[in-house]
Amino acid sequence: MKKSIIFISILLSIFLMIGCVSAGFFDFLEGFDALNDNPDDTFVVGFNSQFPPFGYVDANGEYTGFDLELAQEVAKRNNWTFKAQPIIDWNTKKFELDSREVDCIWSEFTINGREDDYAWTEPYFNNTKLVVVRGDSGIESIDDLNGSTLEVQQGSSILKTIAENETLNKTFATINEVDGYDTAFMDLESGVCDVIIIDSGLGRYMVNEKFTDAKILDQPLSNEVYGVAFGKGDEGLKNQVQDTLNEMYDDGTVKRIAQKYEKYGIPEGVIYPN
Repeated sequence: MKKSIIFISILLSIFLMIGCVSAGFFDFLEGFDALNDNPDDTFVVGFNSQFPPFGYVDANGEYTGFDLELAQEVAKRNNWTFKAQPIIDWNTKKFELDSREVDCIWSEFTINGREDDYAWTEPYFNNTKLVVVRGDSGIESIDDLNGSTLEVQQGSSILKTIAENETLNKTFATINEVDGYDTAFMDLESGVCDVIIIDSGLGRYMVNEKFTDAKILDQPLSNEVYGVAFGKGDEGLKNQVQDTLNEMYDDGTVKRIAQKYEKYGIPEGVIYPN
């Protein structure tokens, strides 16, 4: 009887020890996982595929652009699998980020006015808003825009810029939002609209490559900066990406990639760390 009691006591002690060790082991694993800022080792970058030269589909049907080349190099240096994920409806970008459908938004994304909505890297590009009109329109300056019809892309920060500029807001007879700048430029060519306001890189790309009869006015409207946006509280992954970008600045990789898009003014807009 005594031997049975002793045997049972030993078994209970063993089970208790196993339970404690297991709990400690799983706690360790949980802590280890928390230190891994990208646990699945896949870097999913949300972007707008209609924003050349930052993100677009090339002649071979591949996603490319200044932003995507930077992101792909970041992934390579961290041994992550890179995945470019186009955001079809740009108005859903924050939902896709918050639901972790994408790890970040890297797509000439403006920080100004969105500072508290995301966890941001340091600004990497200085953007200006350009005014584009038909080459034969007779419009030579912003002063000539009174009573004109403007088109901009849905959800663009340009709408906020116009709303905050009372004089500019009153200049236009009509302000229309369209689903993309291809539509806006076709409307400009056909006379549906008189003017487009557009980000500098995209504007120069469109005028150089697709709509050569359009012209850019010499007076830019405003300045703003682009950053890479992560979900609120996702500081670990943001910092890891920022550290890798800093390495790429230091070894000249950012400059080398920017030079590939010199035709569109990208090197002049790059913001280098102090």
